[in-house]
Amino acid sequence: MIEHSKPLILDDEQRHVFRVHRSTMVSPDIAAAERDRIFQRCWLYLGHESEVRAPGDFVRRTIAGQPLILVRGKDAVVRSFFNTCPHRGATICRQDAGNAKAFQCFYHAWTFGLDGALIGLPDDAGYGDGFDRGEMGLAPVPRCESYRGFVFVCFDANVVSLVGYLARAKDYLDLIVDAADGAAEVIGGAHDYALNANWKLLCENSIDGYHGLPVHETYFKYLTRIEKRAAEETGVGVVSVKGVFGGAIDLGNGHSVIEYEAPWGRPIAKWSPLFGLAAQPEIEAIRARLREKHGEQRARQMVDMNRNMLIFPNLVVNDIMAVVIRTIWPVDATRMCVRSWQLAPASETEGPRERRLEAFLTFLGPGGFATPDDVEALESCQAGFACQGIEWNDISRGMNREPLTVDELQIRTFWRRWAQMMTVRDTVPA
Repeated sequence: MIEHSKPLILDDEQRHVFRVHRSTMVSPDIAAAERDRIFQRCWLYLGHESEVRAPGDFVRRTIAGQPLILVRGKDAVVRSFFNTCPHRGATICRQDAGNAKAFQCFYHAWTFGLDGALIGLPDDAGYGDGFDRGEMGLAPVPRCESYRGFVFVCFDANVVSLVGYLARAKDYLDLIVDAADGAAEVIGGAHDYALNANWKLLCENSIDGYHGLPVHETYFKYLTRIEKRAAEETGVGVVSVKGVFGGAIDLGNGHSVIEYEAPWGRPIAKWSPLFGLAAQPEIEAIRARLREKHGEQRARQMVDMNRNMLIFPNLVVNDIMAVVIRTIWPVDATRMCVRSWQLAPASETEGPRERRLEAFLTFLGPGGFATPDDVEALESCQAGFACQGIEWNDISRGMNREPLTVDELQIRTFWRRWAQMMTVRDTVPA
């Protein structure tokens, strides 16, 4: 239990003031409490079913500091196990991904089936009557469930169902998967990088429309130049650089989304100079198919609206330049690691797939326009927290009006859930 004398969060709806104490970004004690109270109790994204298509396919991941295996069994069931041998503790799975008929511990050659059962060990006769093979299989993660192909785990066996936990975030996962004709897949490969900043800063930033224009000014200038050149060459004039204006929505349970119209670089945008006129017939065919299948209104939401969604605590699903899955993990109070994947329709043809990857790399890739900007901004914030003159971060924007994309309702949604998980008794050191 963290003992404090002042509240960590000031939430005054009447005065339209919301503030977060900066100790939440630097305190090792708070970081330790987050591991127990948030990451041990919430549903956490592990992987996507498309990463383990066939029986025996597996991936290994580290989730909240714990090594896990995600594997599809011979019965086609997707399971998750703790990646440790029940014999003497060695990690069983030592490759990032692959296909296996069984898992064998390299230390003493204990062998486990795809369902986790112990199926072989050297010198079986050396164990007495009290040795029970049934008790010595791989330990399953207490809860493992999937929604529309997104696989989550929870270390708390008593947690609510995944569907209940996701609340209205389900609607936006549905939107993404339905836009992929019901079959989405993770494209092979991932981006891994680290920041010298508290993990919650990137959670905030990922759903923050307020920083878009000032921080990513270079990208918007780039788009403007391309649009001008395209207009001169084709005679088709368009201005897509409108800012990030739209709405913010509280989805329940700490999840939130900002949604806004912005065709910048979308692989199915009705007109994007990034892809040129030659791509437009194929793009329009995709748009027409979605309109026919889902109706005008829902299809428009799929193809013309961007959205940045945070599923509490640390999963970001951005449907902007392309569909990006991003997980954010604390290393300690002042450092985080990030991994991101691309999600795409499984039936996507070469042209749209190429456009999708190009758009993603141009903006959100490690060397793209956005990611280095964001890293610099968040590390600058972390450096600023060393100053003693200011105790609080202000997250009050938009409390006095219907929330816009450039307001901070979605960030307050995160912090209110964070405070609930950490308990109201947690307060700032005197």
